[in-house]
Amino acid sequence: MKVLLLQDVKTIGKKDEIHEVSDGYARNFLLPRKMAVAADAGALNVAKTKSDAKAHHAAEALAAAQALAEKIKDQTVELKAKGGAAGKLYGKITSKDVAAALSQKIGTEIDKRKVELSRDIKDFGTTECTVRLHPGVVAPFKVKVEEL
Repeated sequence: MKVLLLQDVKTIGKKDEIHEVSDGYARNFLLPRKMAVAADAGALNVAKTKSDAKAHHAAEALAAAQALAEKIKDQTVELKAKGGAAGKLYGKITSKDVAAALSQKIGTEIDKRKVELSRDIKDFGTTECTVRLHPGVVAPFKVKVEEL
């Protein structure tokens, strides 16, 4: 019997997938527990609509990430920090600081967990950084640290 899964089932598959299972398993376990419905024409249409919508939203998210990557690409974010005479900072610049400055510069909120620093920023100068906006979409930019 073909069934459309309404939730993830460990031994069969993920939500909104269609699978062939034995009649007894479907009748006695999946259907009474509302884990699946019989895959009739209506259920197949619902599954197709959901998968089309999911693909559409994924394409929109990818396009938005690529547009934001073009906006960020080759930007230089300038930060000011206190430091000593030897060119070293009192502390370090974190991804939170970089994300806040980048968000302010481009006008779009950037999550600090998406900012990847090539190394700890503990001295004055320019450092290469990247922002991982979406799987496969990475935007490089520079961070310039100046004395306060």
